[in-house]
Amino acid sequence: MSKKWKHAIIIGASGGIGESLVYELAKQGVSVGLVARRKEELQRVATEASKVLGNRGQVLGKNPELRTTIHESRFPIFVHDVTNFSEAPALFQEITKQLGGLDLIIYNSGIMPLVAKDEYNFEKDRSIIETNLLGAFAWLNEAAMRFQNAGCGTIVGISSIAGERGRRGMPAYITSKAALTTYLESLRNRLSQHGVSVVTIKPGVIDTAMSKDAATKMWLYSAEDTAREIIKAAHRGVTVKYVPWKWRLVSFILHSLPSFIFRRLNF
Repeated sequence: MSKKWKHAIIIGASGGIGESLVYELAKQGVSVGLVARRKEELQRVATEASKVLGNRGQVLGKNPELRTTIHESRFPIFVHDVTNFSEAPALFQEITKQLGGLDLIIYNSGIMPLVAKDEYNFEKDRSIIETNLLGAFAWLNEAAMRFQNAGCGTIVGISSIAGERGRRGMPAYITSKAALTTYLESLRNRLSQHGVSVVTIKPGVIDTAMSKDAATKMWLYSAEDTAREIIKAAHRGVTVKYVPWKWRLVSFILHSLPSFIFRRLNF
């Protein structure tokens, strides 16, 4: 059964996949709370989202005063660093209050700094784990409690095909995505009995700023197409979605390889 949402939160909404998700939800008339660190980028995305909503026929696009009202009420922005974990509970409550409810939350925040072949940098590793994983705990735990009590809701986490096996490059990033996948599965098993959907998204290489220095650009996919597939999967209540779908085949192959063969692969 397709889900219908009125109110959503996107954490990591200032660019890339998160930005495209905002526009995709705006097309469907969903009010979205935008969370990220960069205020100027959040303002830009909120303004563009109000235009998308206007093009949908719900606002008068030639009325700048009305557009400002729509911008602020339907796409409120919240400047927040997800590594400030203690801020999440109160901010979560503030956003849901401003939106007037919550049906959908998407955790999209993530970093992937360059890691040299022989680099072992604890500070860099810690920042990856804090942003990609612990921030998800802080925000999605809040959503899980609310949705469990309500008996409905949709949680979406953006993991990665990178978390399928322990490759040589970027150990902390790979670990963060593997752990996020397991966390989302645990939430799904806990919340499904309460009518809550938990969707794990596993993108491949997406054409965003994060992937500009990626070692491979195989099956490069646009952020816009990725957002469309994510929203479609979440509407249908899919549990795990590879984007694009071809990465599911890669996942099967990766998991089929014995460890002694996998460790010989140069990637």
